[in-house]
Amino acid sequence: MEIFNQLINIVDQNPESILVIRQQTEQRLPSHQHDKAQLLLVYGGIAYLQTNEKDFYIPSNHYIWIPKNYPHNLMFNTQDLYIINLYFPSDGVSGFYDELGIYPVSKLLSEMLSFSEKWQGNYYKGSWEFEFLTTLRNVLSKENLKKFSIQLPTTDDQRLNAIIDHVRNRLREDLSLDTIAQQFGMSVRSLTRLFQTKLHITFIQYLKMLRIIRAMELIKDTDLNITEIAYEVGYSNISAFSNNFQQLTNMRPSEFKLK
Repeated sequence: MEIFNQLINIVDQNPESILVIRQQTEQRLPSHQHDKAQLLLVYGGIAYLQTNEKDFYIPSNHYIWIPKNYPHNLMFNTQDLYIINLYFPSDGVSGFYDELGIYPVSKLLSEMLSFSEKWQGNYYKGSWEFEFLTTLRNVLSKENLKKFSIQLPTTDDQRLNAIIDHVRNRLREDLSLDTIAQQFGMSVRSLTRLFQTKLHITFIQYLKMLRIIRAMELIKDTDLNITEIAYEVGYSNISAFSNNFQQLTNMRPSEFKLK
């Protein structure tokens, strides 16, 4: 809790500053929020951001915008991950900045981050660094980039979480609604209703996202080739795997591997 309190104090102790932190500060902290909005950039792996409603997956070379006072906690499973945190004071911006969203790092944003790569700490109004970082933030809403769309709804329903854990551990198997319903002593209709009522998503949609998330992890964390990864997450058709991967991530598996 001491580290947790220190982080909140560091972020919000200077309400008017823009704060730059280039380290994995927020890993595995309890759910928390800041008076400042947060721009969190991820390189070299996958970060996991949990909120009260959903789990968000942030792949390498992407960023997530977290509005001010938005409860969240961050997790990741690799030490090779490089994270940049920029915390912005509230100064009347709205629209794009009122919503949590994940987007790819554009060439322009990458160049601006490269220019400021040695900056660390607080920057105040009146300094050219403050103006530069404010411009960087303002660029985000002008780029009209497509949101990264993998986000898993969560539930407190113990029965459904047991089913999800079962599915998560057997992704390479031929999973079907009929099979899972039978294994848990339920009718297909009851299982379908459970997913739609508690998660507002179908079983097939949830399974597809679980498989693509696992594929993303394997691409970054192993030396398996794309065909091996497709089979590992339950696809016998490589074309179907590639198409589903692109549908959810806006890129082909081979492109993701290079990020």
